[in-house]
Amino acid sequence: MTMRTNLEEYDNPELYDFENNGYSADVSFLLKWAEQVDGVIVDLACGTGRATLPLAEKGHLMIGVDIHTGMLEQAKKKSSNLPVKWVEQDCTALRLDVTSKMIYMVGNSFQHFLTNMEQDQLLSAVHHHLEDNGIFIFGTRFPNKEELLQPAIEEFWRSYRDPSSGEKVDVYTISEYDALKQIQHYTTIRKAQDGSESRTGISLRYVYPQEMQRLAEANGFSLLHMFSDWHESPISSDSLEMICVLQKKG
Repeated sequence: MTMRTNLEEYDNPELYDFENNGYSADVSFLLKWAEQVDGVIVDLACGTGRATLPLAEKGHLMIGVDIHTGMLEQAKKKSSNLPVKWVEQDCTALRLDVTSKMIYMVGNSFQHFLTNMEQDQLLSAVHHHLEDNGIFIFGTRFPNKEELLQPAIEEFWRSYRDPSSGEKVDVYTISEYDALKQIQHYTTIRKAQDGSESRTGISLRYVYPQEMQRLAEANGFSLLHMFSDWHESPISSDSLEMICVLQKKG
């Protein structure tokens, strides 16, 4: 079972929303697949509902699952009168009272499962909650050389205006890759104009395409598609993302 660690980056749900709500490339892809199924759809590691709520707004019955209490509380605030059930559970030990024809996990959350055992537990839990021939969709960062071979020094990423104070915030990152464990350790540093600074850490597992295919098959899935992005571009050695569509074997 995944421990409730590696979650520092999510301890400020309002800031998380501010920094991430502009991203929506995955939603159109999910909606296309959702139109092909009926019944409840499950969003694993749903966070504050960034990709849950657009499907609910289209009338799909949704279950959003996350391990982080604060993220779910934020999701609940945003979802009044929408057909969503929010559940606080570990995705490696799901205990939902339904099965589904479609389960998904976006936001690169697949990378939070850092060991072979955790990946197997996740896929086993998904398999158990899918109907025969049901679909599991998820995305993960592609392990290309630019991604993994970054120097372990502080590098500027981006700037924004803090929504509460209006102050400019500069964001820097430090990354260190453990090649034996295939885990990238990231430190994110946010420096405000007033001189204050905050740091959060996160560790993310990388998986290679052939490894992913074997992982899927070992857990009772067929790998239907592997794309380079949510627009269904072909996968290549220069890809930045790996979008996977798995089907539970009937």
